[in-house]
Amino acid sequence: QVQLVESGGGLVQAGGSLRLSCAASGSRFSIKTMGWYRQAPGKQREMVATITSVGATDYVDSVKGRFTVSRDNAKNTVYLQMNSLKPEDTAVYYCAARLWSDPARNYWGQGTQVTVSS
Repeated sequence: QVQLVESGGGLVQAGGSLRLSCAASGSRFSIKTMGWYRQAPGKQREMVATITSVGATDYVDSVKGRFTVSRDNAKNTVYLQMNSLKPEDTAVYYCAARLWSDPARNYWGQGTQVTVSS
């Protein structure tokens, strides 16, 4: 089992920046991929950004050039730097992790609210 705890959400004006952090804890696990998903009211959860253990990244098109995902493997922590935020980025952001031992399963954090005002 792995536990994920997010921090860093909040309220920001359009054009502003926020940085999300997610720390993984638990015993005897090795994380393959970490990332961020988001869910806006009335919409399905979508992948925002992911990063593998060797640093390969993937982004949803709507955030390319504005968001940057990074990872500290020694600390089992993943970050999401969000710049040039738009009102449509408003959502609950969830941290996710996949283990080498169970790569088909996403472990989820509790979510953190990001609200971008216009």
